[in-house]
Amino acid sequence: MTVATSEPSASDPEVRVAGGVLRGSREAGVAVFRGIPFAEPPVGPLRFAEPRPVRGWDGVRPAVAYGPPPPQGGHFGMDALARDMAGDDWLTGNVWSPEPSPGAGLPVMVWIQGGAYSIGMSGLPEYDGGRLARDGGVVVVTFNYRVGLEGFGQIEGAPANRGLLDQVAALEWVRDNIRAFGGDPDRVTVFGQSAGAGSVAALLAMPRAAGLFGRAVAQSVQGTFFSPELAADIAAACAAELGTRPTAADLTGVDPVRLAAAGDAVAAKMDRWADRWGQVGHRAIPFSPVVDGDILPVTPWQALADGAGRDIELLVGHTRDETRLLAALDGLLGQVTPEQAETALKVFGPGRDAARRYRDAFPAAGPDELYELVSSDWLFRMPSLHLAQAQTAAGGRAHVYELTWSAPGMGGALGACHGLDVPLVFGNLDRGQPAVLIGESPFPEAEELSARMRAAWTAFAAHGDPGWPAHDTEQRLVRLFDTRPALAAYPEEASRLIWQDHTFAALPLCRPGGVAAAQRGGPGGAPR
Repeated sequence: MTVATSEPSASDPEVRVAGGVLRGSREAGVAVFRGIPFAEPPVGPLRFAEPRPVRGWDGVRPAVAYGPPPPQGGHFGMDALARDMAGDDWLTGNVWSPEPSPGAGLPVMVWIQGGAYSIGMSGLPEYDGGRLARDGGVVVVTFNYRVGLEGFGQIEGAPANRGLLDQVAALEWVRDNIRAFGGDPDRVTVFGQSAGAGSVAALLAMPRAAGLFGRAVAQSVQGTFFSPELAADIAAACAAELGTRPTAADLTGVDPVRLAAAGDAVAAKMDRWADRWGQVGHRAIPFSPVVDGDILPVTPWQALADGAGRDIELLVGHTRDETRLLAALDGLLGQVTPEQAETALKVFGPGRDAARRYRDAFPAAGPDELYELVSSDWLFRMPSLHLAQAQTAAGGRAHVYELTWSAPGMGGALGACHGLDVPLVFGNLDRGQPAVLIGESPFPEAEELSARMRAAWTAFAAHGDPGWPAHDTEQRLVRLFDTRPALAAYPEEASRLIWQDHTFAALPLCRPGGVAAAQRGGPGGAPR
């Protein structure tokens, strides 16, 4: 975690927002404001509650350091980073502006980071918005939102999807305050990757988010959305790790660090209950947005098909080799057995004959390729494509892309993997964990590709045109981002045909029972 500090000087920018006056800093020609509260800390009586408007402050508030992140799961060492930045003020945002004056009227890009809804913090160096703001002439906003059980656990006595409600609160803050930073509140684009792209998709379906943004960029949409029953069952298992119940009354007094650790503990053994929790049990995904019928009335695909996003301009896409990185993290890269490939085809493929259809479509594919194809299609590629298709079918506009450039880092073994787009879009090729995908010294071709992607993203934010035609059901044209850009028919045609009749519905609880009781060694499942 990089913490920005600076001594006040006459050149430090100041802005007045609804809460009071903020003093930021200048970095490489860009005004930067960090750690701006957009809601009250969700702790004490406000824990597991909807975000509340932030109270004002007296005097000038320094805005030079990132706010403390919400409690995190342990993946990629995020729990340790969160402990290093301990504090209750979890809901803060950050702004980069090349022209922080109320009359500038610049396009605004609001970033939602990913992390499987279990980890994620806006203060990571890969999300520094300085280069994107400076080169693209846009105002960039990043922010924290609650993750894990705090944000997405289905807890009795608490609203569902608190992490999504945090995102709405951040967008409301942008609407009410971004003009002071030089942004145009009528030209707001939300953009996000992975769970951040899933969040963008959810916001398209949420009545509470209506009118808060006019354009949306979804990079590698995570396709997991839970039914209330599935989410409640997983939350019960997490609470059982702590010897308590999944209610707001019981969990409010639990240390947030312990609560995050309980989520990690359940994720580590989700395969025990794969027959109950289905596909997410096989993939160890304990948290996702909940289609609760209220905050999130229906899935994003259903919402767009019904016309909910018809007036929102959409840019959506994915990487070619999405889950190759995940296979490497699981120790499966190059090690997938025929049995594991067959299980993946049956679990994640659409329909009972999915395994046969994949083998017919990819006759030369071995276990590793089949495992990667069906995993990538289920989790990221087809959810992204189907979002574009739902948008266009309802009369809206969607531009589609695929990142096909193979990452040179780590010996080039990961191809165009999940997360490679993040350093390319932000232009941060030499900092943060995703930079290892680029390599120790960024290649000129990486710089050139990054410049093209940043230009496309900022052009889309400015006027809705990233530089290639909108997607349609006949030509299916997409932009391929590689060493040499190309406009071509969607290259994953075989996968598209396999999945063309699939509906991405809310994932169900497959078999009722008592996971919490099983955790304690009682009836309802395998004992601990």
